[in-house]
Amino acid sequence: MNLQLSLKKQWFEMTKAGVKTEDYREITPYWVSRFIDRTKIPHWGIHDLVREFQYHGNDLFFIEKHGKQFKQNTMTLGYPKKGDSERIIKFAHEGIEIRTGNPDWGAEPNKLYFVIKHGAVLH
Repeated sequence: MNLQLSLKKQWFEMTKAGVKTEDYREITPYWVSRFIDRTKIPHWGIHDLVREFQYHGNDLFFIEKHGKQFKQNTMTLGYPKKGDSERIIKFAHEGIEIRTGNPDWGAEPNKLYFVIKHGAVLH
């Protein structure tokens, strides 16, 4: 499964240059629904999951067990046309953690995020 995320120019350029090796998404119902396979945990409500992640931080076992299985991260500058190689970068997916991020890469200090980790560039 492909995880496609659009980026603003500043973050895209840093990612393309190999400086920024992870991306951050806030722990909200929308992102929980994008990253967690709800069919594996039907008894958990979406807001319960948000609250759990926001207050308890990283639980890699939970993410590994209940997260969607992505193979690659496709990062785009905005919403480019298909095949626009200047505005699309593909990476091996190296997992998702819940933790604080790097403020130099757009994270607010002391705030927990879904951290999407990028592996090797895919061609």
